[in-house]
Amino acid sequence: MTSPSVRVPRDAVEVLRRVFGYESFRDGQQEIIDHVVGGGDALVLMPTGGGKSLCYQIPALVRPGTGVVISPLIALMQDQVDALLALGVRAGFLNSTQQADERRAVESAFLAGELDLLYLAPERLRVRATIELLDQGEIALFAIDEAHCVAQWGHDFRPDYLLLSELHQHWPQVPRVALTATATPATHQEITNRLGLGNARHFVADFDRPNIQYRIVPKNDPKAQLLELLRTEHPGDAGIVYCLSRASVEKIAEFLVSNGIAALPYHAGLEARTRAEHQARFLREDGLVMVATIAFGMGIDKPDVRFVAHLDLPKSVEGYYQETGRAGRDGLRSTAWLAYGLQDVVQQRRLIDASDGDATHRRRLNSHLDAMLALCETIECRRVGLLAYFGQQGSSACGNCDACLHPQQSWEATVPAQKLLSTVLRLHRERRQKFGAGHVVDILLGRRTPKVDQHGHDSLTVFGIGTELSEAEWRGVVRQLLAQGLLAVEGEHGTLVLTDASADVLRGQRTVSMRREPKRPAKATSSSATKARRAEPVELSAEAAPLFERLRAWRGATAKEQGVPAYVIFHDATLREIATRAPSSLAELATVNGVGENKLAKYGEHILPLCSATPAD
Repeated sequence: MTSPSVRVPRDAVEVLRRVFGYESFRDGQQEIIDHVVGGGDALVLMPTGGGKSLCYQIPALVRPGTGVVISPLIALMQDQVDALLALGVRAGFLNSTQQADERRAVESAFLAGELDLLYLAPERLRVRATIELLDQGEIALFAIDEAHCVAQWGHDFRPDYLLLSELHQHWPQVPRVALTATATPATHQEITNRLGLGNARHFVADFDRPNIQYRIVPKNDPKAQLLELLRTEHPGDAGIVYCLSRASVEKIAEFLVSNGIAALPYHAGLEARTRAEHQARFLREDGLVMVATIAFGMGIDKPDVRFVAHLDLPKSVEGYYQETGRAGRDGLRSTAWLAYGLQDVVQQRRLIDASDGDATHRRRLNSHLDAMLALCETIECRRVGLLAYFGQQGSSACGNCDACLHPQQSWEATVPAQKLLSTVLRLHRERRQKFGAGHVVDILLGRRTPKVDQHGHDSLTVFGIGTELSEAEWRGVVRQLLAQGLLAVEGEHGTLVLTDASADVLRGQRTVSMRREPKRPAKATSSSATKARRAEPVELSAEAAPLFERLRAWRGATAKEQGVPAYVIFHDATLREIATRAPSSLAELATVNGVGENKLAKYGEHILPLCSATPAD
């Protein structure tokens, strides 16, 4: 729970250097830290991998007392504490997974002033004994991690977070810092209101993650597309694959394993012990792929996740950004890949129609989905659209997304839109019938299917008027009309219906422009991305690569021996720098980013012989 620590200086820059092993702060960090160290409240919006944790960890070390961190991530608290202990920081946690004697040991350490940081699950604040415990100790600050969980209209609401508004009332002199990696202006305001942070200083960082390449591809054969992505671009890499349903998670995990890729499933239907085991393996082993529902991922601090793939359309841009942000926390090149098709839109609309809540709630869900569809269908830079959604306007094209690497063209689609809308209109008005997209496309293409024959739809005036487009192109037209609000789906079977805006198109009072469906196969995009990745300056030289592998092997054995994730020992980025510089003394090793005093003392004598050894050794 606690361990002997290095002497903590009372200066933020010295803490950064001696404890964490970094010579300088990232953009924005020092201003936040200085403000909180001075006793000010803060709301911090900063992207995943941007260094949020230092914004409360360093003030907790500099200020007198214990920093109390409110975190919803019970399953990850042990790893978070282990990572701090490895740095020589005195840390502990209290949650429902502990035995009574473990809780008493942590409580005693807190009361004795022997903890720098104490992690609590939010539900602990409902327990009177927790409040009484905190009242007896000295609190340096309250850090509210994953603060977006307080937003009821957000993507990850936690009812217990509503309790946190009472912190300031009970401890008015203790500074609070609330942190999140994702918040639209509306969610930002909701966090402010619910946590009573109107008088706090707000810090909004640049949400751009330039090391992540965003790509959205038409869904064709998603399993084959995913397999190609993993084999051509990410062989042996750790990654996360998100699926909408538990059944899909199981099927995709089995498919990957059958094709020689180490993969594990994760969803709420698995036993708690199995979920915990799979999560622990993902964190501790190299090169595992986690196939999961969105139940997995928040707070996962694994720095070397090289890709996040979505096989189903996310419900919102906030959720998409949060999930893709789990890739590349170490700053190295990573991929955010999404396969998206017409059925995704139909399925999401159906789920919204069937959801609990009133009409206002469903309208909010639909607006979130509309924004996600707009991001998928844009011909502009994905990153520009993504950042604009979070209120970051004026960004320039990134040159590192599919829209930039392979620019899409728009085309005048008014006539095809009129043909398709007319078909839907005639089915409903003339025959009082409603059908899904597949049947509508069959009519446009003039196909005499059993369903067409059964209903006599070959006699419709629109039968066969759409042969200028392929089936895939017509399905793209349907999808983009849905995205533009010119068509809608309703009912359990996803039938197509017109909207109020459809009439303007049918009357010729509104033109329709669409993104042209890409002709190139998915692997062309993958190939280009692979070339870009290999061109990155972070790739190791031929001389450094063998040392890097020796360091990884040593790190893996050490992590296994200590029962902690490999990144708790050192991040890949630190090992790469060691491999490139091959330090020959402890003084040289101490100048490597990520090598603080505690890790230098603990691991330095093990690393230097590896640096001086030859491959034959």
